[in-house]
Amino acid sequence: MSVNAFHDSVMLDEVVRCLAADRGGLYLDGTVGGGGHAEAILRAGEGVRLLAVDRDPEALARARARLKGFAARVAFELGDYADARELFGLGEGALAGVLLDLGVSSHQIDTPERGFSFRPGVPLDMRMSGRHPEVTAAELLESLSAVELAEIFRTYGEERRARRLAAGIVESRGRTPLRTSDDLLRVLEAVWGRPVAAADAARIFQALRIAVNRELDSLERALPVLCNLLAPGGRMVVISYHSLEDRLAKRAFREWSRDCICPPNLPVCRCRGRALGRELTRTPLRPTAEEVAENARARSARLRAWERGE
Repeated sequence: MSVNAFHDSVMLDEVVRCLAADRGGLYLDGTVGGGGHAEAILRAGEGVRLLAVDRDPEALARARARLKGFAARVAFELGDYADARELFGLGEGALAGVLLDLGVSSHQIDTPERGFSFRPGVPLDMRMSGRHPEVTAAELLESLSAVELAEIFRTYGEERRARRLAAGIVESRGRTPLRTSDDLLRVLEAVWGRPVAAADAARIFQALRIAVNRELDSLERALPVLCNLLAPGGRMVVISYHSLEDRLAKRAFREWSRDCICPPNLPVCRCRGRALGRELTRTPLRPTAEEVAENARARSARLRAWERGE
């Protein structure tokens, strides 16, 4: 596989435009993946420097190879984007822009041993880092209680039958551990009493992946930190593929754009008393029909952008 085949970068032109990368400065790509967005940001201007982060060592290696022509302007770190401040020793106002392209890459989905898909015989792994001591999906299914499992499927998968599914998993694992996609799909089919539709399987497997990697925790933890790292006029772009991710970004951007965030019944303002910046996308940008036709995995993408005040 070529370095350019790691995945197709979603809404490439929109990302560069929303970040205003042609201004130059220091940018953070917190989910660099195969480096497609990073390359476009670097090509926007000679004055652009980039900090590239990813939890996946394979992704980081691909990005290094792809961006070798920009080596003097790029620094790489393996880790969680929520820890970018510590990883790079950044101070307040250090960044001209931040990009978070959330979710899982095409390469991760298409590599069976990584365990991100529900194709036959795929191990229930799903760790973005691919490394111990992080817990695999199989270990999570084996160790969590029915209540905890139901909460994952209800919250992250919006599954109405979450309690039944969790009970089915607990009953099944009492006989045989769930190790592969086939094992979990058999439980789904038994609980639902019918063949499992691809869309339903995708929701359940995505919910497990989010739980394994604590993806929403990372985003919630990162947003205020990254906001403080933006310089005046700096911009943040978040591309999400799940309604809960989009909701977190939307809520943060709207709150940062309000002058007062005090409760409505408080007689005197006790908060910061001024907006931190402004939303650049009141409603999220979506991929064009042409892009979705070329890259089906772009269809659920939503892009939101925000700018720090002067």
